[in-house]
Amino acid sequence: MRPAIVFAAFALSFALGCSKGPTGAADAPGTLTPVTLPTDHPVLTPLPDPEANGGHAGRAPRRISVAQLKQSIVTVTGKQWSQIDNLAASLGQADYALTVSDSTEPNLVFAKFLDDGAREVCLNVARDDLNRAQEARVLWPEVPGTGRDFTTLDDATIAKNLATLSVRFWGSPFDADELVAWTATFKKVAARAKTTNKPEQAWGSICVGLMTDPRFITY
Repeated sequence: MRPAIVFAAFALSFALGCSKGPTGAADAPGTLTPVTLPTDHPVLTPLPDPEANGGHAGRAPRRISVAQLKQSIVTVTGKQWSQIDNLAASLGQADYALTVSDSTEPNLVFAKFLDDGAREVCLNVARDDLNRAQEARVLWPEVPGTGRDFTTLDDATIAKNLATLSVRFWGSPFDADELVAWTATFKKVAARAKTTNKPEQAWGSICVGLMTDPRFITY
């Protein structure tokens, strides 16, 4: 594994974590205002008690299937992970010989292989983007010009591009505090990419972080 990629992965892990956490003031008890339903209203099934439902006030998040992952990768990057079909069984896809239903349980095997796949796809896309016009780029469409030194970008441009990517990969934007953290991380990764003369690793590393985040693989 190349040192620059290791650096990028560790930078993203320490700065951002596996998923975004709570921000702001400490948790305070909430209150609910009872709603009186009309007498002819259909019967409603109440939500389960969060304490009996893994802490969720509704259904727990579900991991996407291998077929959904395959389609999602192409949708957000335009490229496919070359080994996804070979690893489908290990990722949880039914083979209809030993297993007849897909496994969508989160596990370390899935996480490890997805990390490998994200690195392959993201760095390939980033290399292609180096030779694309701005409007055709996948990973930095908000960055003007054709420069390869991303350490010269101002915070506003970085934040704008990160916001575009978060919607592209997750369907939802960063919150304010999270955007600040990802902006700071990008600047560190961009500096490392400049040092190693591998500019594709700047936005490519961000792509890896987005693709391996729980928000990309759960619904």
